Order: sequence, then structure tokens, then C-alpha cells
Amino acid sequence: MNILLLGSGGREHALAWKIAASPLCTQLYIAPGNPGTSALGTNVAMEVNDFAAIADFCRREKINMLVVGPEDPLVHGIVDFCHRELPDVAVIGPQAIGAQLEGSKDFAKQFLLRHRIPTASYQTFDGTQLEAGIAYLQQHSMPVVLKADGLAAGKGVLICQDVAEATAAFSDMLGGKFGTAGSKVVVEQFLKGTELTVIILTDGRSWKILPPSKDYKRIGEGDTGLNTGGMGAVSPPPMATPAFMERVEKEIIAPTMQGLQQEQIPYKGFLYFGLIEVEGAPYVIEYNCRMGDPETQVILPRISSDLVELFQATAAGTLQEIPMETDTRAAATVILASKGYPEAYEKGKEITGLQYVEDGIVFHAGTRLDDAGTLRTNGGRVLAVTAYGHQLSDALRGSYANTARIYFENRYFRRDIGWDVL
Repeated sequence: MNILLLGSGGREHALAWKIAASPLCTQLYIAPGNPGTSALGTNVAMEVNDFAAIADFCRREKINMLVVGPEDPLVHGIVDFCHRELPDVAVIGPQAIGAQLEGSKDFAKQFLLRHRIPTASYQTFDGTQLEAGIAYLQQHSMPVVLKADGLAAGKGVLICQDVAEATAAFSDMLGGKFGTAGSKVVVEQFLKGTELTVIILTDGRSWKILPPSKDYKRIGEGDTGLNTGGMGAVSPPPMATPAFMERVEKEIIAPTMQGLQQEQIPYKGFLYFGLIEVEGAPYVIEYNCRMGDPETQVILPRISSDLVELFQATAAGTLQEIPMETDTRAAATVILASKGYPEAYEKGKEITGLQYVEDGIVFHAGTRLDDAGTLRTNGGRVLAVTAYGHQLSDALRGSYANTARIYFENRYFRRDIGWDVL
């Protein structure tokens, strides 16, 4: 089977690593890929939103399956496009209407309320409602959560501690801080609890629950500072007990899938539930229409089954017939980031020491090879350093041991990943 994977980050390197291990994969292409994915398949200089070029490539290279890594092409309708133009290609990802669960926070909140799925109370405001929004914030309990309605690369969520901070941030967001993503702002009740991620793979009727995980979004230790795309992750988080996961499936996953079917929203692919556990009960913070990053880097290493076989069943609508096996070991990943991230960050720093990594996997996120073949930084999040362990503490020890073996100038990483749940 010839497979094309779209994307260039750490998530896509982890997907490529898992796909390439399948005996069902004859040829793997990654567009545009990164230096890490080039060791697993063939990188193709093609943008994820250039649908016409993707279709031409699929025809030319006789692609049998298209796996969509990032959210942007999903929200912009690549699956719908492929169903029209490439009917013989199996596509892993939801159509645009399903991807709106991530593409619009307001759409997601309305869906949650319609189907009585536990979530925080909220109100949505657009650019014509600035004064009304400020008045709403002035009477709202603090802290409060502000979310840009559209896609903002994981950075469009702010937790404000007082009215002055909330008012300023709200004005900035409606004033264009996140571009068109902030044309509407969701003002949401702050829930106090422990966050975790549960992702399913679904064929639209049945689903497989992937190993649960917990990621760390704030740039600073102790969960302080700006939101990022994620600075590390662990799997499994201790709060994901069998009893809790049973509640998640009954109260969150099943009603979501029933809601999609009732509203005739076709959905095949990954569905991400960003959850918070409040006094033992699960609440939905957000949906995503794809795998998370860096959660993928701890989830996929814990799946023992053939991912391509699961993808085939997803496309065929026969997922319930395929078992999914999970590695009993824990996994942890630590992100090595560039100085300045998540704001303006440095690029072009030489990366050394990868050859000294032991008993771990390094997934490339923001790297490039220069003309001399030297590996250099090329993004805010540069590398994800993953390790296994019989206990979560062992996995974290392995990840941190390997971060010490990798160097680039002014590298930054959080030293407290996983400490809150150990």
C-alpha cells in the first residue's frame, strides 16, 4: 500500500514512525515532512493546503491512503475534496463539517450543550459586541477563560486572573491579536481540576479509545506563563483509572458519537477530547479533529497494534472487527524548544548529540538540514524526546537523561513534566 502523510511536525514524525513499521505499508511519502521523517519514507516538497498538487501527486504515485496530520487542511475541507477528486483513496480524517468541532470553539460549545455533554458554561462575542463583552466580563467570576473561536495553533486560549487582565485580553483578541481566528471570542467559566487528553479513532459508528495522556501547555514550570502547543506529555496519567475512563466513555464519548450521527455529520478519523477531571467527574474543555502534539509522541509508542490495519478498518467502516493492543509500559516526552518560544524565537542553531540518545525515541518537530547537511533548529518546538518505563517515573527519568545528551544554543525545556501526577 502506498501512503501519503500530510504534515511536518513532531506529530507527523511519530505517525510516520508508526506507519513505516507496518508490513502493509509499501511506500510512505510525507508532505512536506522534516529531517526525522526522511529516514522513514520520502519527503515531498508540497504544502498541506495545496489540494490540487496533493491530488496530482496521489494520481501520479498511485496513492492508496491519505493520512492527514494537522488540523488546517481538515478544517478547510481536504477530505471533502478527496472524496470528489480521489474516490479510490482511503482518507483518514473528518470532513469539513466534522472538523468544525475544532475549527470553531463556538460550534463545539453549541454541540456540547445540544447533546448535554458536560462542559463549562460560556458566552460568545464578536467584533460588534465589544462593549457587551466587557460588561459581561465585569460581572463574571474570576479567573475566566478566553478562547479565540478559530484556529490559532494552540495559542488562542488565555486564562485571566482579574477583570483588568480579562478586559485587555478580550479587546486585544477582538482587535486582531490572533487574526481572523479571534473574530469571535468564547468567554468560558474556569474549571479547577486536572486536565487530560483522551483520543479515539472512529469509523463514524464504532471507536477505539487510544491510551490516555496528559500534556503540559504552559511555557513555564509550575504551569505558568503563556500557552504553547505543548511542552511535554505523559501516558497514562494516574487519574485515568478504569472507573474514570468508564465515565468518560459513557458521559463524553458515546454522547458525542450519537450527536454526530443524529446531526448526520460523517466522521472518520481521530477525535480528540481535551478533558478536565473535576471532583472525579469528566468535563470537555475542547475537541480537536486530529491527534494532539505532543500527545501523539507518547500515545503511538504505547499502541502495539498495526496502525495501518486500524486505518484500513476506519476507512472501510469495520473498526469494531479489529482488536487494538496497548503496551503496558508508560511513556513520557519532553519538548526541547527554542529561546523565545512561544513568541518570536531563534532559528538556525546547530543541533548535536542525537547519536548519544539511549533507550529512547527523538521525534523532530522544528528542524531542517542546511546545505552542508548540518541539522539546525527551524521552529519553536524543536524536538520531542520520548522514553518508555515500567513506571511513569522511569519513563520521565529516561526522557530527561536523553535531553541532557542533546544540545543546541539557548535550548529550553520544562524540568517539571509529570511531577504533578507522580
